[in-house]
Formats: sequence, C-alpha cells, structure tokens
Amino acid sequence: MTNLEFTVVVGGGSFLAGFLGALTGLGGGVVVVPMLVLLLGVDIRYAVGASLVSVIATSSGAAAAYVREGYSNIRIGMFLEIATTIGAAVGALIATRVSGAAIGFVFGLVLLYSAVLSRKDPSQKVVNHPPDALATRLRMNGTYPTPSGPQSYNVYQVPGGFGLMFGAGVLSGLLGIGSGAVKVLAMDQVMKIPFKVSTTTSNFMIGVTAAASAGVYLSRGYIDPRVAMPVMLGVLLGSLLGAKVLARAHVQVLRYVFAFVIAVLGCEMLYNAVTGKLR
Repeated sequence: MTNLEFTVVVGGGSFLAGFLGALTGLGGGVVVVPMLVLLLGVDIRYAVGASLVSVIATSSGAAAAYVREGYSNIRIGMFLEIATTIGAAVGALIATRVSGAAIGFVFGLVLLYSAVLSRKDPSQKVVNHPPDALATRLRMNGTYPTPSGPQSYNVYQVPGGFGLMFGAGVLSGLLGIGSGAVKVLAMDQVMKIPFKVSTTTSNFMIGVTAAASAGVYLSRGYIDPRVAMPVMLGVLLGSLLGAKVLARAHVQVLRYVFAFVIAVLGCEMLYNAVTGKLR
C-alpha cells in the first residue's frame, strides 16, 4: 500500500469512526485504534497516540456544536474533568510500561462493554427525587432543548460519578479512546443525567482528558504525524456531521450497527492479544 492509499484508507475509516462516535458519545477511538492495529498493522502504541490526537479534534468539533445548541452541561463537564485528567495522566504512564498484548486485551474488554452500553435505549428517564444537595450547591442542575421546549433535570450521586470518572481517565490514557463509554455510564446511570446531555457532555470532556495523556505519548515518540494527521482530519469531519445528525434524528438503528461493529472488533482484539499477535 502506497502512502497515498494508506492516507485515504485511514482518513475514510476515521471519518466513519468520528461520525459514529459523535452519535453515541463513545468517541471515535473505539473504532480508530482497532482499524489501525487489526486492518493496517500499525503498532498499538502509535495507534493509541494517533487516536488521542483525534479525540482532541472530536471534542473540539462536536462539542462546539453541542454547546451552541444547549445540550452540554459545562459546569458538570469542568468539575468531572478534575478526576478524568488525573486518571488520564496515570493511564498514559502505565501504557508506556506494559506490553502491547496487555493493552490490546484491556482494549478488547472495553470494546465489548462499549457494545453493550451503546445498545441502550436512549429514551429520557424522569427521576422524581428531591434535588441532590451537593449538585445543587455546585449548580449542576440544568435544562436541555426538546421538541416541546426546554426540559429541566436534576443531578444526583456526584461523588459516585466523580469516582467513575477517574477510572474513565485511566482508560483514556491507557487506550486512547476518550473513555466515553465509562463517562456516559457515570452520567447516565449513576448521576441520572438525561441521555443526550450525558453524550454531549462526554464529547465536551474527552478532549481535555486526551490532552492530559497525549503529552506523555508525544514525549515517548508514539505520535507519528503520518498516522495522526489523516486520523485527526477524518474524525473531526465525521464528528461534525454526527453532531448535526444527533440533534435532529432518531439514531437507534445506527446505535445497533455501531454496537455490532465494535463487538466484532473487540473479539478480534482479544483474540490477537491472547494469541500473541500484539506485542
């Protein structure tokens, strides 16, 4: 494969990854890293480094649209980033000291978990409990746009969500995926934040998390511009399109397709890690 062909293939695959990642809040890295490693034979550390750069681009692209349209909760995102940034730095340091097979094995497990999570029914849930005192003190409760007008919501279990965010940061630094799966789980299931607010706030957060660990990869020489550039451009354009689609369309079919694709990639990643094809 020539350099031009490699760039076109990587850019096209990254565009699809960014599109699907923006729709689900999981980030494009869950597709980009397996694509580079399994299909194109890129070393997993360089794939993770390129993915981290693309995650920053995804957050810059999709998050800007979500903030403008009133979906993302900036106060929640900035508070939880304290935990994810610390975790990302820890995860990046771990990644430079373990084998590619170990990283691939963990990545496979996270992909399978993400596949299960991405199949969730995105219907909004109503929690009829009194507002949480800590969330109210931090002014995290907010509103988001719906076809019938602004819908208010309350935030709950802030300490539990904060703890999960540290784990999300570790996974981001270790795997280069933005750890949107864990972030969405923490906000949607633990903190009881509406699904669209969870996914859009996740997109807002993942860039800051990735930036905390990308510096470690850059200092170790694991970010190759020949790989990172087409990945970044593809994911950025795909995430911008995904942001427009999410605000206007019912995306459950796409979520099932996404779940199937990353489940297959997860099984393949686990197989390659166990059989020693990743080093």
